[in-house]
Amino acid sequence: MRRPPSNGEAASEGPGGWGLWGVQESRRLCCAGHHRCEQALLQIGINMMALPGGRHLDSITLPGQRLHLMQVDSVQRWMEDLKLMTECECMCVLQAKPISLEEDAQGDLILTGGPGPGDPLQLLLKRGWVISTELRRIGQKLAQDRWARVHSMSVRLTCHARSMVSEYSAVSRNSSKEMGQIEKLLMEKCSELSAVTERCLQVENEHVLKSMKACVSETLSMLGQHFGQLLELALTREVQALVRKIDASDNIYTTESTTGNLFSLTQEGAPLCRIIAKEGGVVALFKICRQDTFRCLYPQALRTLASICCVEEGVHQLEKVDGVLCLADILTDDSHSEATRAEAAAVVAQVTSPHLPVTQHLSSFMESMEEIVTALIKLCQEASSGEVFLLASAALANITFFDTMACEMLLQLNAIRVLLEACSDKQRVDTPYTRDQIVTILANMSVLEQCASDIIQENGVQLIMGMLSEKPRSGTPAEVAACERVQQKAAVTLARLSRDPDVAREAVRLSCMSRLIELCRSPSERNSSDAVLVACLAALRRLAGVCPEGLQDSDFQQLVQPRLVDSFLLCSNMEESFV
Repeated sequence: MRRPPSNGEAASEGPGGWGLWGVQESRRLCCAGHHRCEQALLQIGINMMALPGGRHLDSITLPGQRLHLMQVDSVQRWMEDLKLMTECECMCVLQAKPISLEEDAQGDLILTGGPGPGDPLQLLLKRGWVISTELRRIGQKLAQDRWARVHSMSVRLTCHARSMVSEYSAVSRNSSKEMGQIEKLLMEKCSELSAVTERCLQVENEHVLKSMKACVSETLSMLGQHFGQLLELALTREVQALVRKIDASDNIYTTESTTGNLFSLTQEGAPLCRIIAKEGGVVALFKICRQDTFRCLYPQALRTLASICCVEEGVHQLEKVDGVLCLADILTDDSHSEATRAEAAAVVAQVTSPHLPVTQHLSSFMESMEEIVTALIKLCQEASSGEVFLLASAALANITFFDTMACEMLLQLNAIRVLLEACSDKQRVDTPYTRDQIVTILANMSVLEQCASDIIQENGVQLIMGMLSEKPRSGTPAEVAACERVQQKAAVTLARLSRDPDVAREAVRLSCMSRLIELCRSPSERNSSDAVLVACLAALRRLAGVCPEGLQDSDFQQLVQPRLVDSFLLCSNMEESFV
């Protein structure tokens, strides 16, 4: 990662490589004697005069002045050097580049630092990204009837497509007949698009242009289809090669490298995860996780599995190879490292995600659920870091959605005590994301009547009260959303637990009603979240039913007495100055 030079060091690289020699000369001068300093400085001046736009020798800093600069920090020396340096190539580009009036003039898409030799996967991914972006941009310009831009971008698209085909053919093995046919169709459509957009530039009749626009749109659509088919075929071939390599290898270093490549592919999105699952990636990775000789690779293989299982195809393949049983074995085996068990918990969290409808049909999970839940609670209790606790608690949270039996198991395993104790340990619970998992578990467990007594015994109401005041530290959208979820689920938990009069009275004693009223009336306190508002209104009404004396008349008349929808509309339209 690049960083600016700090005190006492010179920059070793710069954007585009400019300015390197000047900085390196400065570094050498620090080690040279007085005479060599003068010679080096003179050489710098001569080099400058050889460059276009360079200053005359009399404008170069004198040796005495130059030596004085060495005593200040390297950033200042670097800034001083900039005044005396130009870059020949940069000057040529700047002089030749037109100043465009296009509001979208962000420069052409260029592959910087292209793929290394013999690296077809990176070539496909980079070229694929460029061509996909060009297709999207052409569609946007076509909708705006900006024909000049459409034509120039079509020509550029043709160049990118031709480069991808030729470069991939040069580095890949013999391509299939099907790939050859699609390559031919793709290039034909590229040529057709360039030709028809060029004709459109010469047409002034709007009616004719309108009919030609439909033709261009159809051509663009077909081109996109052919490109997608070609890219999928090529990526499928590369994935097949990786999977075969994992299957055939008994060398730990080769397997580690290949698994790392497979993991990198999973980070490119769901389409590649589907290809990997379809081509046997899940089977190959579980084969690694069942061999003791590859124990040190378990975390990497499990991390890759968790990424693949973000798609339904991955979960289907996992069940076919009895993956749940393998995960249960890893989680319950204390001889495995904490890192390995944490990655296994991550896979469990992924395959039990409520966002994947296929997880509801994991029949094999029910058979091992008690073992898995017990192991996850133990992992939460013994977690040495926030990341390990987050993965284990996320798996537990998803399991509580998966089956109601899990909540009863958690109650029997004293999960409430384990989770609430962890909340006071900043090493394990230090982010709103982790608190989101904890409050999710509490909310789902609160449907059980016997849960209320455990909550009171462990001072859980006070913890829930604190979660109603969850605030983001960084202000990033993800963290803000996590804080909203924590507030919403805390209010839901409080509403469910307040069926028990003891919990309701404890909540009133801790001023929960005041905080709920504040969240209802002040949009900024809940980040203007409607979900938090509804949950707080429901919790407030439940508490008011037990302890109505804790409310002022105005609060009762506006937040409790009306229909829920009326109170919601009243609070959601409030201005900040209302309070």
